[in-house]
Amino acid sequence: MPETSPTVIILTALPVEYDAVRAHLKDAEELVHDDGTRVERGRLAETDWTVAIAELGEGAVNAAALTMRIVSWIRPEALLFVGIAGGLKDDVEIGDVVVGTKVYAVQGGKQTRTGFHARPEVWHGSHRLVQAARSALRDLEGVRGHRKPIACGDVVLADDRSAFAEHIRRTYNDAYAIEMEGSGAAHAAHLSGQLDALVIRGISDRANAGKRKADASGSQRLAAAQAASVTVAVLHKHRPREGSADSEERPHRRRDEGATYGGDHIDFRGGTFYGPVTGKSDGRR
Repeated sequence: MPETSPTVIILTALPVEYDAVRAHLKDAEELVHDDGTRVERGRLAETDWTVAIAELGEGAVNAAALTMRIVSWIRPEALLFVGIAGGLKDDVEIGDVVVGTKVYAVQGGKQTRTGFHARPEVWHGSHRLVQAARSALRDLEGVRGHRKPIACGDVVLADDRSAFAEHIRRTYNDAYAIEMEGSGAAHAAHLSGQLDALVIRGISDRANAGKRKADASGSQRLAAAQAASVTVAVLHKHRPREGSADSEERPHRRRDEGATYGGDHIDFRGGTFYGPVTGKSDGRR
């Protein structure tokens, strides 16, 4: 696979989300970091993108830590967190997809005698990717899409009458979906610098007491597939930045790859040197 192709990372939390994205990749190969972190890298057909995908597990803190690690390793041009979520609005149906114009971290605040005073953090979706999503959703058939804010907290919301649900409605009343990892990935993307980032979530339940029944009906698989379809459509619209395909800026290592030997040279790509390096060949191959 050409290493000069611009790269986008697609991160997921759950196996059902990972499988939905992986179904769109061609010629996938596994890459393993020295610390054991794994991604699969493949081509996205009819685009200029190489796509690296990873399954991170649940939770915003975990997502933030692993996203930082993968970004510093793969050095992508764009990052998308893709998966399922609970719907928060009456006009959001199971199978709909919410593209996060904003991602709220909903659990920060101060508890006082007069109640809880929210101190939210928020990350905006990349303008370039949100605009690509606007165009993609207009052309994509079979998917109802919403470009709206997403709430993120380390809570599985399965009771729309709970105090936490009321807190979301009162404080984040423009949020259309709730999930667990988007804020961690968005924060890591922000810290990395100039990295286009977006959260895309398929609705698998209504964040109420019917969640178990919805999950049993196969709604998670449907929602993950819809989110993956929107993600692919967005990347068909999104264009790599000019000059982004510099191979020296994108070192990758296959699972079985170390220094590469050929002829009279050794390939030290990815190494760091603080002085001159001298090599000598004895002529043997």
